[in-house]
Amino acid sequence: MKEYQLYATMGAGFESVVNKELQSMGYKTRVENGRVFFKGGQEDIVRTNLWLRTADRIKILLKEFRATDFDTLFNEIYDFDWAELLPVDAKFPVQGRAVKSKLHSEPDVQSIVKKAIVNKMVDQYHRRGFLPETGNEYPLDIHIYKNVARISLDTTGASLFKRGYRVHGGAPMKENFAAGLLKLTPYNGTHPLIDPMTGSGTLAIEAALIAKNIAPGTWRKFSFDGFDWFNPKLHNEVLAKAKSEVKPLEAPIWASDIDQSVLEVAKLNAHNAGVLQDIRFKQIAVKDFTTDLENGIIIANPPYGKRLKDRESAEELYRQMGEVLRPLSSFSQYYLTADPNFEKCFGAKATKKRKLFNGNLRVDFYQYWANRR
Repeated sequence: MKEYQLYATMGAGFESVVNKELQSMGYKTRVENGRVFFKGGQEDIVRTNLWLRTADRIKILLKEFRATDFDTLFNEIYDFDWAELLPVDAKFPVQGRAVKSKLHSEPDVQSIVKKAIVNKMVDQYHRRGFLPETGNEYPLDIHIYKNVARISLDTTGASLFKRGYRVHGGAPMKENFAAGLLKLTPYNGTHPLIDPMTGSGTLAIEAALIAKNIAPGTWRKFSFDGFDWFNPKLHNEVLAKAKSEVKPLEAPIWASDIDQSVLEVAKLNAHNAGVLQDIRFKQIAVKDFTTDLENGIIIANPPYGKRLKDRESAEELYRQMGEVLRPLSSFSQYYLTADPNFEKCFGAKATKKRKLFNGNLRVDFYQYWANRR
């Protein structure tokens, strides 16, 4: 079995979360900014794409080298055995980034890499200066940081946050970001979970997937499905094993929202993810929320209110949250917002605050730890 140097990519601030996920799957890891490295074969490529809840992509590192001029870049790329990786009709888009490097023009870096691969394949396949690129896609990535170049193959395709259960619509939180927030709490499905501002239901659905041990990649295809050298049976075998490990829900998951129309979207998403029966959806405003549950987790992504008028209504909502939710002291509570006045409006200083980025927006994850009864 061939072993590859693999790495997972993730959003800023989630390196430690992805690292823990990989270690819990049995991999020895090495962490860098935005990447966690590990080794594995084709089955590991399938497993990690299928199971990682908080990563963006799984890539194969093909080659790493120093490059301070375009001749070196061209020659190092040309020297790789591209015919072993790419069939003659492969479609191979090249994406590139260059940071703090002498070769700083990203379009030039991409075109030089593309030209080197084309020239090598033309030589290897005895073509006359032409490659059809009509076959399956092999997405390549060139990344140069401080003059060290890495060329890699993306095994994932569309980012892992695209689980496949969510209907189209303006959902503000990606699925792997929601899973990442849950992984920053002690949630494991053995205690109740409440999302009192559920929106399209992403947090509650990701919680149900964790609680029921459902692989987040269950519903989708990956880039590796189109690689001609990849064992076509592996995906179905690993998926069948994953489906056999699904377990029943142990503790209740409640998801409520003031808006019935968004709850209907949340229910449809939950249905697509196979967890509609596991989540109790209810239309109710936060100010009217009550529960007889204890010793669980409350987690929410309340509106941020970027414009002044919206901010005033958002901060009024935070005050209502404080009045209704703060007394539920047996619950650990977690709130994500970009509003720096959240603690003041909520009426309590957080036990811990963590800086994150939701897309390009800097946000804080306010953590209020429980007084267990």
